Amino acid sequence: MGRAFEFRKARKMKRWSAMAKTFTRIGKDIVMAVKEGGPNAETNSRLRAVIQNAKAANMPKDNVERAIKKASDKDTANFKEVLFEGYAPHGIAILIETATDNNNRTVANIRSYFNKCNGTMGTQGSVEFMFDHTCNFRIPAEGRDVEEMELEMIDFGVEEIFADEDGGIVMYAPFESFGAIQKELENRGIEILSSGFERIPQITKELTEDQIADVEKLLEKIEEDDDVMNVYHTMQE
Repeated sequence: MGRAFEFRKARKMKRWSAMAKTFTRIGKDIVMAVKEGGPNAETNSRLRAVIQNAKAANMPKDNVERAIKKASDKDTANFKEVLFEGYAPHGIAILIETATDNNNRTVANIRSYFNKCNGTMGTQGSVEFMFDHTCNFRIPAEGRDVEEMELEMIDFGVEEIFADEDGGIVMYAPFESFGAIQKELENRGIEILSSGFERIPQITKELTEDQIADVEKLLEKIEEDDDVMNVYHTMQE
């Protein structure tokens, strides 16, 4: 198995652990998708992907429809995607994806977390290069062979593919391959259970238990922030 498999396995129990926050994040994704490409999922590929993820997270259909309707309102504020970078104690690089309607508030909050936990907020590009920006898709495994799927999808950018323990096949590819893979899967009539983007650290650093506790203290503060969508780091898990 490759880096994507190990990365996904390590993060599985941590991602979106609180159901309420999961729905909040999906709601923001819906707003950004609708503002960008309109409320029609048939013509808005980004919105289709968000709706698939909402279904995978067991978000009620009524909630999704209300979010799309609300996002279509001109008075609804849009969210801007902003990336923050920095270092936790012990030289651990941290990359933070946010979706905010008030950048000043978000900057102030993120900076305070770093300051309170002996971290250092970095400048743009200071740690982003340490992570590979990837996209991923999960499809049903039933009736499909992983090796055959790999041969069929490699021309569309898929670099790593594996079966998970929940009856799915997961594919990873570079960020820029998302559109081509989504289109090919839809053209083949293959159900997309979920899809998304992740940043996989190129190199990780092993820490002692005490050092891990120092880093976790900062990560917890960041992850609790309502504007934060995803947090990535180079600490070995």
